[in-house]
Amino acid sequence: MSYDESHLPARRRPLSRLSLTLAAAAVVPGAFAGWLIWQATGGSDDGGPAGLPAQGASASASADPSQRPGPSGSASASKPASGDDGAAPGDARPAPGDGPLAGRTVVIDPGHNPGNFTHTAEINKLVDIGTNRKECDTTGTAGNSGYTEAEFTADVSQRLRTLLRKEGATVKLTHENDRAWGPCVDERAEIGNKAGADAVISIHADGSAPGNRGFHVILPALVKSGGADTSKIVAPSRDLGERVAGNFVRTTGSSPSNYLGGGTGLDVRDDLGGLNLSTVPKVFVECGNMRDSKDIALLTSADWRQKAAQGMADGISSFLKR
Repeated sequence: MSYDESHLPARRRPLSRLSLTLAAAAVVPGAFAGWLIWQATGGSDDGGPAGLPAQGASASASADPSQRPGPSGSASASKPASGDDGAAPGDARPAPGDGPLAGRTVVIDPGHNPGNFTHTAEINKLVDIGTNRKECDTTGTAGNSGYTEAEFTADVSQRLRTLLRKEGATVKLTHENDRAWGPCVDERAEIGNKAGADAVISIHADGSAPGNRGFHVILPALVKSGGADTSKIVAPSRDLGERVAGNFVRTTGSSPSNYLGGGTGLDVRDDLGGLNLSTVPKVFVECGNMRDSKDIALLTSADWRQKAAQGMADGISSFLKR
């Protein structure tokens, strides 16, 4: 698994319209794609083992020249200005107060940080996630060529921010590779909470075994323990996740995970601090498996990353306009 905590088996849920439809879709691909688009744009409200973590992943040159690590190990792509919603290169925003998402706040959480590789002592410190204590963060995974998850998530997050700003949303990032390491998972959750975000999306890529392919969206389970209480966000987070999943299929052409979620592209978890501690609707998106040769070919493509960002933007926009 690419993220901060070990993967517990997803809680079993009764088969929903989503599960049954996706099962039927294996026989009728056209119907599957059509249903996902309908679901993602405002249709129904119906509601495995972990991937293998990367070991000794390095920040060597990636397959995408624009994303090769710089001298400090972080991505060499130009950084946007820092701040809550500072302008980024290439941004095109409507006039203040204009756009369909005007007045809405979205927080984007780029998974991991390139600096985590050289700050293992800091990221290994335990933090409270409500149910128990887990590591502050991890290094994330990487492809066999050295293209890191942190590089990937930074790139897609900036693309997503630009798309959402064009619709008038106020967009905040939990970090912009502008800090030496982290932030820890509890701080990431708190950033979204303090912003009063209408939606939060945490962007990742998985590190599973070769042959495991596809994306999946992680949804919060019902957790009421210690400082964690997800009871108010479970339903809206599922709605957000289903819309993101449907639009992700439509824009990227990628299929839901063949190793998690039973073909639905949705995985419910109760062991992630970023979800347990959130008080606003939030999902994680694992965009593909960096250890599979076919998936990594997509993840290292700038064109595909733009499509991935567009799918997430469309899903978030659909959720906020509902």
